[in-house]
Amino acid sequence: MSRLQIPEEYRPVLDLKQTELAIKKIKDFFLDSLSTELRLRRVTAPLFVLQGLGMNDDLSGTERAVTFPVRDMDEAKAEVVHSLAKWKRVTLADYRIAPGYGIVTDMNAIRADEELDNLHSLYVDQWDWERVIRNEERTILFLKRIVGKIYSAILRTEFHICETYPGLEPFLPEEIHYIHAEELRRMYPCLTPKQREDTICRQYGAVFIFGIGGELEDGMPHDQRAADYDDWSSENEDGFKGLNGDLLIWYPVLERSIELSSMGIRVDEEALLRQLKIKGKEGNAQLYFHSRLLEGSLPLSIGGGIGQSRLCMILLHKAHIGEVQSSIWPDAMRKECSGYGIHLI
Repeated sequence: MSRLQIPEEYRPVLDLKQTELAIKKIKDFFLDSLSTELRLRRVTAPLFVLQGLGMNDDLSGTERAVTFPVRDMDEAKAEVVHSLAKWKRVTLADYRIAPGYGIVTDMNAIRADEELDNLHSLYVDQWDWERVIRNEERTILFLKRIVGKIYSAILRTEFHICETYPGLEPFLPEEIHYIHAEELRRMYPCLTPKQREDTICRQYGAVFIFGIGGELEDGMPHDQRAADYDDWSSENEDGFKGLNGDLLIWYPVLERSIELSSMGIRVDEEALLRQLKIKGKEGNAQLYFHSRLLEGSLPLSIGGGIGQSRLCMILLHKAHIGEVQSSIWPDAMRKECSGYGIHLI
C-alpha cells in the first residue's frame, strides 16, 4: 500500500486488551477535562440530518455525503453528517446557552471519499464542541486562550495515561507555538502546505496555524474550509486574515505532523456573506441555517472538533488509527500491517 507508513522496528506498547481499556480511560478523562476547561454541557447529537437545510458540514466542498431516503417522510433524503459545525450553533440557540458556556457531543461520521492510510479512516469520531461568545471576544487573543485550555486538557490526559501505563513515556511539549499560515508560507515558500506543517512541527513539537481557508499571498489557501462556519476572511489584530486554525503536533512514532483539532471563531453575518461570495455560493444564504444566522437568531460562537481516535492513537503510541478504532480496510493493508505487528481492530 503506497499510502501506508510502517515505522522501523515497531512494537505496540499495549496489547489488545490493555488498548481497549486505555481507550476508555482516555476518552472519559479527556472529556471531563475539556468540559471543565471550557464550561461545556454534554448534549446528544444526530448521526444524520435532512438534505437541503444547509445543516451539514461541506468540508472542502468536494466530499460526498452518505445519503438515504426516509420512507416515512415521503422519501425525503437524509445524509450522514460530515461534522456538526452548524448543527451545534443552532443547538446553542435552541438551548439558550449563555455567553461563556457551551456544549460538547460525540460526533460520528462516515466519509466515503477518504483516502485510507495510517491517519484516515472511513469512520470519523470527534468531540465536537461549541461555546457562546461576546462580540468583543472575536479576536486572535481569545482564540489563543481557548486553544491553550484545550491543549492543557490534552497534556493532563497524557500525564494520566502515562502514569497508568508506565511503558508509555510523555512526548508532548508544554507550550504551543502560534503562527499564521501566511507567515509559515513566507518562511518556506518552496514547500507544500503539508511539508510546511511537518517542518514547523518538527521544530516546536506543538503548533497552532491560524488562517486556514483563505487565500494566501501566492493565491492559494493553506487548506480548504467551507464558507459558512469558520471565519477565515476577517482581518485580525495581527494584520492577517482569519480567526480560525488547526492544532498540530509532531508525532515521533511516524515522524510526521498530525492534526488533532480544527477550530475557530465562527462567521458573523458580514463574514458569512463575504465568504459565500468568495466561494460562489451566494444562493446558500436562503437555506435554513444561513437564513437563521442572517436574521440574527443564532449566537456568536467559537467551536471545533477534536479527533477521538487520533488522540487515543498518539497517547497510546500506535502506528495506525485502525489500532484504536473499528473500521474496514483494504485486504492488502490489513495483510501488510499484520506482517509488521500492527493489529487493525
